[in-house]
Amino acid sequence: MSDDRYPHVFSPITIGSMSLRNRVMVPPHGSGIGNLWGTEAEAEVHMAYWESRALDGASWIDGVRGRVRNPVIPGFETGGYGAETLGNYRQPNYVERVQELAHRLHRAGAVVTSQLTVIGGVPQSPGRVLSSPLTSTRPHVMSVADIAEYIDEYRYSAERARAAGLDGIELHLNHDDMLEWFLSPLTNDRDDDYGGPLENRARFAVEALRAVRDAVGTDLTVGVRFNLREEMPEGYDEQGGLEVAQLLEATGLVDYLHAVVGSPWGDPSYIQPQYYDAAQWSGLAGRVREAVGLPVVYAGRVTTVDVAEQVLAAGHADVVGMARAYLAERDLLTKARSGRSVEIRPCVGGNDCISRQYAEGLPFGCAVNPHVKTEVSGRWGEGTLGVAAAPRDLLVVGAGPAGLELAALAAESGHRVRVWEAADRVGGQLATAAQAPTFERYAEYLAWQSARLARLGVDVRLGMRASADDVVAAGADVVAVATGARPHRPALPGIDLPHVADAADVLAGTAELGHRVLVVARDDHLPPLTVADLLSERGHDVTLVYGAAQPGQLLGRYILGGILARLHRRGVHFRQLEEVRAIRPDGVDVRHVYTFATTALDGVDSVVLACGADSDATLHAELVGRVPELHLLGDAYAPRRLSFATRQAYALAELLAATS
Repeated sequence: MSDDRYPHVFSPITIGSMSLRNRVMVPPHGSGIGNLWGTEAEAEVHMAYWESRALDGASWIDGVRGRVRNPVIPGFETGGYGAETLGNYRQPNYVERVQELAHRLHRAGAVVTSQLTVIGGVPQSPGRVLSSPLTSTRPHVMSVADIAEYIDEYRYSAERARAAGLDGIELHLNHDDMLEWFLSPLTNDRDDDYGGPLENRARFAVEALRAVRDAVGTDLTVGVRFNLREEMPEGYDEQGGLEVAQLLEATGLVDYLHAVVGSPWGDPSYIQPQYYDAAQWSGLAGRVREAVGLPVVYAGRVTTVDVAEQVLAAGHADVVGMARAYLAERDLLTKARSGRSVEIRPCVGGNDCISRQYAEGLPFGCAVNPHVKTEVSGRWGEGTLGVAAAPRDLLVVGAGPAGLELAALAAESGHRVRVWEAADRVGGQLATAAQAPTFERYAEYLAWQSARLARLGVDVRLGMRASADDVVAAGADVVAVATGARPHRPALPGIDLPHVADAADVLAGTAELGHRVLVVARDDHLPPLTVADLLSERGHDVTLVYGAAQPGQLLGRYILGGILARLHRRGVHFRQLEEVRAIRPDGVDVRHVYTFATTALDGVDSVVLACGADSDATLHAELVGRVPELHLLGDAYAPRRLSFATRQAYALAELLAATS
């Protein structure tokens, strides 16, 4: 094992009272991965996830949730993300659970810290100015007595964190935390000792830090996570971020600074999606590092170990935070250290892990890694399904995301696997989408899957359009049909006119379009926005027509702002609450979804259909009763997204392993 390729990543460092074996911190992201204070089974899911990353070599797990009690008046109902009243460290079994987690992570060689947060400040606020133009819920303006009550809660939480055996505490001064609202010139319009100049606006944070330091002494490390800049023009800028860092250092209460960017809703969001470069803001963290003597942690699109090495080598940070990269690949550092970086499953940055949970109410899940939340009882990483007692012959028809993942999982379980794909490349619709701007990581993911199948010895045949007779003649014990879907073409007058094209053809580069393009957007996720991104980048005048009140209804706030900002800068036009009802040679007719009033839109050179897809399950229907065991998965069952495909593949692979 050699660390020569990553000398900075794998060098030790001491921060406060913490001795780190390398420079990789894993920032908080476990809210959807088991419930530490729930049932024993839920807590075990949570602990096993973090333990698996520590066993891989992550030196610092900043993953213990530390919501501070929200002292609202009796009967008041809090609402919004992060709205809680009790506080984690006041929950009856929380300290005992954290003790067990800390013990397991220490045994695995990691240090573990807790981030104390009041996310959203619900309903409290320093003043009457809201942080986002997307919400209008009026706050309770805090009194000095309210502030003092919170200070006591920070102290109490820190005392309990120390009793739990943690190594450090991190205060949250960013991402719509109440402490950031006090710190920000945008949201703090007070005229008392907690408002006005920076020293006053920071007073609440400093008093909270002092309470924490009083509670933990020098035994625990104390740090602060803060925004390098704020994303609203009225907030503080990059110079203001430097002044915040210097003020925090001058208190003598802080052992490190954790520097990030982003808002919960803007451009960028604080969980930056694929629309931004790797480590795009690390240079700002480097400016902070030059201006202070404290160690600096940088987090934000540190997508690979190579990127981490570049950030550290450039002197932009002392430690890097890697969260989604660790969701995508449990063996991140093990593979990097052993010269197997090409085997690391790439994070695509689509933020479906977050959108699934907060926009759709679905279980937390990584789009590319279906093993997340299966770490319990040592079921970690590839091969988690175990070796099949009686390996069988599996034929997978279709090499889209579902077919590829099933083939790999089944081969890892010991089954003999063949894959037939009608196209001359793997990936299905994902391969087409990978040609769009900012979708490069999806192409890397498909290349990773192909290399994975090659290592496993899976027989992949491209250009193999299988008939039912071909499949029957193959003699497989199990057949899985993953033949994907075809673009949906709504029944509209004029749909077959020559200037009408499907979004897939636009992305594939086979459609000839005029300058003025109207996109019929009947898809609640990225495709209409993605095709508009491509066309506007090429200089087309683009209009999107949505029946919904907003574009991308299933896109969470952590990804939507990035793409909407890109399109706005290029002058893309949006029409909402309208349905395209007819296509004419020089325009379209749209109808309001509530009043049914019809409007003619003229001056359209080309119409692009971004209307979702229809399942192609014909082969499956023809095979029913003709093969020993038959399954249907992926878009061939119902068109969805990458995270759905990989999770379905995992479920089927688990079934096959159990019934072998």
